[in-house]
Amino acid sequence: MKNTDTPFSLAPELQRDCIELADWPLCKVLLMNDSQYPWFILVPRVAGVKEIIDLSEELQITLLQESGKLSKLLQQVFNPDKLNVAALGNMVPQLHVHHIARFTTDAAWPTPIWGKLPAVPYTDEQIAVLKAHF
Repeated sequence: MKNTDTPFSLAPELQRDCIELADWPLCKVLLMNDSQYPWFILVPRVAGVKEIIDLSEELQITLLQESGKLSKLLQQVFNPDKLNVAALGNMVPQLHVHHIARFTTDAAWPTPIWGKLPAVPYTDEQIAVLKAHF
């Protein structure tokens, strides 16, 4: 369950691998710094949470709404063949929800993208374009 005595902080792995794009009412919106895939992550700003069910019912609903908002944005901006949305947490236990726009032409299709290819960082210009959507 969440630890109400500890302030929220972003997991070191997410700090290292992602770019912060926005703060929505519940979640930080992150961009995985790998330009091969439009890969975004929602992280609820609640300390000590590992699972969606650890959130209050109200916050679960807010998370679902923000996930829907991000998913619609990815469809509008990228027009993917498939959206992959998942909260795995095997490597980073802090609750975070991946939203990945997938294409039949991407290098990892149809398998999962994790560990397929070395990351190709975004340029400052690409980051600025993506931030403009948030």
